[in-house]
Amino acid sequence: MSAEAAGGPADVPDGTANAAPREPGGRPAITRSTARPEGGGRAAGGDAPAPARQWPIIVVIAGAIIGLIVTATGAFRAGTLLIGAALLLGAVLRWALTNVGMLAIRSRFTDVITYGILGAAIVLLALMAQPDPLIRIPFLEDIIHFSVR
Repeated sequence: MSAEAAGGPADVPDGTANAAPREPGGRPAITRSTARPEGGGRAAGGDAPAPARQWPIIVVIAGAIIGLIVTATGAFRAGTLLIGAALLLGAVLRWALTNVGMLAIRSRFTDVITYGILGAAIVLLALMAQPDPLIRIPFLEDIIHFSVR
């Protein structure tokens, strides 16, 4: 059975059956697996205990859990503000640090935009929550009144 019939490349540069052909710059011509996102390495060295290696995601998750607990105890606005602030902190950490561990999901740009938009939306909605909203955005009120009728 030939190498092509077995699913491998017929002409492999280094002579091994598992190597992918490479472009002139050294990058693989064909991607055969998922690459780790930029900044996806450990946030601390391998000799540090497990929680210390992933401190950025632990900080964001802890902030969100504290926000959920505060929300469950009856302080809706304060709790949702904490959740939104935790996501905004995640965006800042992802933007400012080179290694953020499991906080890195996709590219840095995508992560910062995703965390930032979700965090800002949660903070904005928390500030607009009834009764006694702290901010009023007239066109959003019109949209809600139009859709609830």
